[in-house]
Amino acid sequence: MERVIDMADARRDAFGELLDAHRGIVAKVAGTYCRHPDDRADLAQEIATQLWRAWPGYDPARRFSTWMYRIALNVAISHVRGAAARPADEAFDDNLHDLADEAGSDHEGAERVRLLEAFIARQPPLERALLLLYLDERSQREIGEILGLSETNVSTKIGRLKQRLRDEL
Repeated sequence: MERVIDMADARRDAFGELLDAHRGIVAKVAGTYCRHPDDRADLAQEIATQLWRAWPGYDPARRFSTWMYRIALNVAISHVRGAAARPADEAFDDNLHDLADEAGSDHEGAERVRLLEAFIARQPPLERALLLLYLDERSQREIGEILGLSETNVSTKIGRLKQRLRDEL
C-alpha cells in the first residue's frame, strides 16, 4: 500500500513541477480569453483541473508545452462558447502576453498594440487561439498539433489573418 501512495505522490509532484514551470501558458491563455480578473482566475483554475484530469494520458515522448497548450485552449474555447452572451471584447485581456512591453512606451507603438488587441478580440475562438500561438512564436507544425490542424491549414489561416489585419489597419 505504501508503494501505491509513493507512486501517487511522485505523479502529483511531477505534475506540479511541470505545471509550475509552464504556468505562463495557463496565464496567457486565460488572459487572452477573459478580461475580468475573477473570470481569468476561474478559467485558469478550470484549465489546471482539466490538465490534472488529462495527466494520466500525457505521453512523455511529446513536448509538455504542446500538450498543455492543446488542453488549455480547448478549455478556453469551450469557456467562451459557454459564455456566448458576453460581448467578444470582454473575453479578451488587454495584456496579451506582454505585447505592450515589446511596443515600448512610444505612442505609435502603443496604438498599434491596441489595434492588434482589438483585432484579436473580434476573432472567433479558433482564430484567437491561432493568433496567440503565432504571436508566441510557435512553429506551424506545433500550432497544428495543438489545434488539430494540418500545417498547410495553419499556414493558410495565418496568411488570411495577416491579410485581414493589414486590410483593417
